[in-house]
Amino acid sequence: MVTVYGDSVSGNCYKIQLLAALLAIPMKWVEVNILNGDTQTPEFLEKNPFGKIPILETSTGDIISESNAILHYLADQHNITGKDPLTKAKVLQWQFFEQYSHEPYIAVARFINLYLGLPADRLEEYQQKQEGGNRALASMDLALTTSPYLVGDELTLADVSLYAYTHVADQGGFDLNRYPAILAWINRIESLPNYQPMQCGTESKS
Repeated sequence: MVTVYGDSVSGNCYKIQLLAALLAIPMKWVEVNILNGDTQTPEFLEKNPFGKIPILETSTGDIISESNAILHYLADQHNITGKDPLTKAKVLQWQFFEQYSHEPYIAVARFINLYLGLPADRLEEYQQKQEGGNRALASMDLALTTSPYLVGDELTLADVSLYAYTHVADQGGFDLNRYPAILAWINRIESLPNYQPMQCGTESKS
């Protein structure tokens, strides 16, 4: 059994929980509080010198960091990674999109609001994230008008990666009612067998 260290409120960490639930992958979860400095302790830094979560520790003590890399490790024996080279490339395309065009806006805005309580000295940064976040959501919404999932007719890691922060984007100030195809996609994922909701932090913080 693998051990995963993460924060259940974090979208990047929730990806791992969701995938493990959907594929019935056994996993030991160790909760880590980043605001309390848990990722900066000598014990944690020995596992990951970058001081970031999530990290996965194998039964042999090997460490894997970066959420999307962990997803691929866990799903390597499942079709969810893509059945052919083209599908796999499209899955990776969306995962790179998530890391570079989606998360820097939606996840950061959510962090400023949900974790930090929207302090005055971060308000301008929070507002600046709205344009980029809505641009990312619009791109997803357009893609989802042509297929039920981001890469065709079946769930892939692309959906798991992007669902995590998208379904709680309202916590970063984004109005998902503007994106009906995304809302339908969210409902589709939440109707899957073994779906596991985010354990905490799912209520918007005003």
